[in-house]
Amino acid sequence: MLDQTVATQRTHDWLNAGGLRPTRQRLVLASLLIGDGNDRHVTAESLHDSTRDAGERVSLATVYNTLRAFCDAGLMREITVDGSKSYFDTNMSDHPHFYWEDTATLSDAPVEDLKILSLPNAPDGTEIAKVDVVIRLRRT
Repeated sequence: MLDQTVATQRTHDWLNAGGLRPTRQRLVLASLLIGDGNDRHVTAESLHDSTRDAGERVSLATVYNTLRAFCDAGLMREITVDGSKSYFDTNMSDHPHFYWEDTATLSDAPVEDLKILSLPNAPDGTEIAKVDVVIRLRRT
C-alpha cells in the first residue's frame, strides 16, 4: 500500500527540483507520474485517462502543457516514435527503449547490453547532444 504522506512529499520534492510551482494540476499529474517512486512511460492521452480514473478533472490540453513544462524543467524527457507519437519518460538516466509495435507501448531496454561503437561526426559548428535508441519489437 502506498503511503500517501511519502507520495505527497515525493511529488512536492520532484516539482521543487524542477523549479516548478506546485499548482493543483501539476500536483495531480506529478503524483500519477512519480508518486509511487516508479518510473513511467506515458503518452499525454494515457496520462489524461489516468487522471479521469483517479477522479480528477484535468483537460487534455493541460496535460500536454504540463508534460512540456516537466520536460523543460528537466524532470522527464520526451521520446518520439515514428516522428509523430510522443512518449514521456520519468527515468532521466541514459538508456535505450523497446517500442512494442503491437501494443504501441514503450519500455526500458537493458542499458548494459547496448554498445555503440561509433557515431558519425557532427556537422561543422554542431555537437551531438544526445543519442536516443528505440528498438522496435514485433511479436512472432
